[in-house]
Amino acid sequence: MPEMSPAAKLAEELRSLVSDAEALLRASTSADGGDGAEVQERAEATLRELRGRLNALEEQFTSRARDMDTYVRSNPWQAVAVVGSVALLLGLMMGRR
Repeated sequence: MPEMSPAAKLAEELRSLVSDAEALLRASTSADGGDGAEVQERAEATLRELRGRLNALEEQFTSRARDMDTYVRSNPWQAVAVVGSVALLLGLMMGRR
């Protein structure tokens, strides 16, 4: 199994957090005997919105990563030059401290 990138790990952790929050919400509403239906509805709506944002963020990240991978594979020497230039600038800036 290939190792997950840090962003993929973060997305997975966020997905797990949302699932845990949903389970906690279900458990708390069954424990209180049905009181607080409005609070439950608002919490569920917030969780749905969070899940939608997470999915959109994951799609956007995947698309950008795919575009970057295509560019680097098409222009490997330009990519090396850009990364080297950025590293040089960062080294110069940190050396002045």
